[in-house]
Amino acid sequence: MPWWGWMILGAFLLGSELLMIVDAAFFLVFIGAAAIATGAVVLSGLPLAMWVQWLLFAALALVSMVFFRKRLYHSLRAPGAGYGDGMHGEWLCLEQTLKPGASARQSYRGTDWTVVNRGATALAGGTQARIDRVDGRVGCQHGVVFACVFLLGG
Repeated sequence: MPWWGWMILGAFLLGSELLMIVDAAFFLVFIGAAAIATGAVVLSGLPLAMWVQWLLFAALALVSMVFFRKRLYHSLRAPGAGYGDGMHGEWLCLEQTLKPGASARQSYRGTDWTVVNRGATALAGGTQARIDRVDGRVGCQHGVVFACVFLLGG
């Protein structure tokens, strides 16, 4: 393929990543960059057979995705300052008493959550609970009485 064919393919792939409605998770950026790099090698005058060009393109795309995509993707899509840990370390005042195993609806951060007391001790209404672990939309809190309370998205 002529060098300009690789460049057009690379530009098309890079543009597709930018214009896609569906998140392509940055894969097209690295495939497009590999096409442009292959075009640059062909432009340099190095005589390469067509199969060698395609092999170079595939190798560049694969190596760049394996070694660089995850790191670059996460650095560009990182949460804003102060939002990295989500609810971790924040305090929640329970609105009502929760017996062990009981659940209740609770407002937190403008959203209603289901709060479940997974501990062996009842938690009185007004008890402060600190969020010490967050896993997706589920957080584990230890209140003053060290009972575990889970928040489930509501």
